[in-house]
Amino acid sequence: MSETQLDAIRQTLATLIDPDTGKDYLSSKNIKNLRQEQGRVELDLVLGYPAQSQFAAREQQLVQALQVLDGVEEVKVNVSSQIVAHSVARGMPLQKGIKNIIAVASGKGGVGKSTTSANLALALAAEGAKVGLLDADIYGPSQPTMMGVADERPESIDNKYIKPIEKYGVLNMSIGFLIDPEQPMVWRGPMVTQALTQLLNDTLWGELDYLVIDLPPGTGDIQLTLSQKVPVTGAVIVTTPQDIALLDARKGLKMFEKVGVPILGIVENMSMHVCSNCGHIEPIFGEGGGEKMGAEYGTELIGKLPLDLSIRLNADAGQPSVVAEPDGEIAAIYKAIARKVAVKVAAKSQDFSNKFPKIVIQNT
Repeated sequence: MSETQLDAIRQTLATLIDPDTGKDYLSSKNIKNLRQEQGRVELDLVLGYPAQSQFAAREQQLVQALQVLDGVEEVKVNVSSQIVAHSVARGMPLQKGIKNIIAVASGKGGVGKSTTSANLALALAAEGAKVGLLDADIYGPSQPTMMGVADERPESIDNKYIKPIEKYGVLNMSIGFLIDPEQPMVWRGPMVTQALTQLLNDTLWGELDYLVIDLPPGTGDIQLTLSQKVPVTGAVIVTTPQDIALLDARKGLKMFEKVGVPILGIVENMSMHVCSNCGHIEPIFGEGGGEKMGAEYGTELIGKLPLDLSIRLNADAGQPSVVAEPDGEIAAIYKAIARKVAVKVAAKSQDFSNKFPKIVIQNT
């Protein structure tokens, strides 16, 4: 195959758009090891975000476009994901073994933040990433129940570090594992922030692509501690279309902006209600709030979830929608949100701190 034909292949690849990033594969440098010989074209498509559910579609997209070119008789596309660490605010060192930390926050309670956190973590894992989920809501931990591990207790090998509990391919840690469910946490701010940092630092997370942190509602001590002392890659804001919820969500968004944590996007829960009998769609809590808020603050509405009974039932049963109905419509929405979050993370500059050699001064 001539150099002219190879140029034709590159030109074709430059016209193919990744549906998740909106950019072409060639300029995004997703094409690796392009080789051609005697009518056979082979290449590697390496995505910077987890998208296991989309591998077959991406392969088909490239094969269909290339096999019609003159001189091309066979096309082989190897699709994979490569997730790397990305830089965080203020140049803080990354958490050992954790490439990217995603905070999920809301200005007020009751908007579905914990449900979103659980399904986001599960969706990232379903797309092929190594994921951990940290429940940072010290006063009202709900992840043990949502993830179906409320009756389990983490172990410690050396009485210093704790092994997280694995469920559905996600590593879980919560203060809820360590206390009586009936016991209220009557703690002041410094005790709460210390508990959070211990849960983060004393857990044996191993090697993670993403750690999802489910924050308590509001803009208090825990949120400030997290943003100032923890290398957060970015934050996801959860809200509903209701005006009151949007007011509080704006406060959460502005807080992260002030402390230099990038906003990855907005998730709008209870966006509309679909009648289970007739299919009538009604915006019970209003409509358009998420889009308006995104436009005001220069961020994106990355997903809208309906007010659906199954989401609540699955979470209460310890099987969030992504694992309870992996091929269902709700799971597909959560997976699309997860890919968008991962794409936003992948668009950030890489962190090369672990690539540089350590400088050691010693007497000789």
